[in-house]
Amino acid sequence: MTDKYAVLGNPIAHSQSPAIHAAFAKQTNQDMCYEKVLAPLDGFSKAVNKLINQGYKGANVTVPFKFEACGLATQLKLPAKRAGAVNTLSFADDHINGDNTDGLGLVRDIEHNLHKGLQSKRILLLGAGGAAEGVLYPLIDAAPSSLFIANRSVEKAVAMIDKVKLLPEYQSIRFSANSYEDLNMQKFDIVINATSVGLSDVALPISDALFADGCLAYDMMYGRETPFMAQAREAGAQVADGLGMLVEQAAEAFYLWRGVRPDSKAVIKKMRAL
Repeated sequence: MTDKYAVLGNPIAHSQSPAIHAAFAKQTNQDMCYEKVLAPLDGFSKAVNKLINQGYKGANVTVPFKFEACGLATQLKLPAKRAGAVNTLSFADDHINGDNTDGLGLVRDIEHNLHKGLQSKRILLLGAGGAAEGVLYPLIDAAPSSLFIANRSVEKAVAMIDKVKLLPEYQSIRFSANSYEDLNMQKFDIVINATSVGLSDVALPISDALFADGCLAYDMMYGRETPFMAQAREAGAQVADGLGMLVEQAAEAFYLWRGVRPDSKAVIKKMRAL
């Protein structure tokens, strides 16, 4: 019997997840199907329970339901607990298991596909919303020399930093919360845009000088050249969008569900050709 999975979101028509998981399933000979489900903004839990009652094995969760999914899960893995958000649900033994693969997907794309090591690097994370929260701990676990978070509202960046800077396992890392204007005298090896400004043509108020020689500028958005990417390219940085992260976080979810790790590089290449 074919195992069923889905991705829930609102909106959801644009999602590339069904194509990605179909490629993974074909590549690894898994008998499964995967579809898009438009969940009502006020009916996420009902949509999840409907999937469970219909025998689905699991689901991915996208905007705006990741925080609600965290509250709905009956068991949370550590990445989801840390992020306070869930993007992967597994249904088994009357439990709803929640995990978050976003951060692992980002780190894997940077280190394995873009060949940029994060250890001992100076990292700047732009934004302090849900996207930034989802990748914070995996970035720190990669052991950079420093991690700066910049946000229009400095208080949000401070709150994120305060959660981690006193943890004993992270004492060797320098942490800093900043406004965008505070960054003018700093340079970074890795700059990650986790804000939503890429959905518009609004540029972030950052200086070209923060891109160090050999810097990787990574925008978690995908599908378009954002103002951040254009600025970084003009400043001489290596530029990447978030398509690799999308595929890698999906590969992590696929591995959680199926116990098989797909060849994500081949699927990234396929998705870029579409």
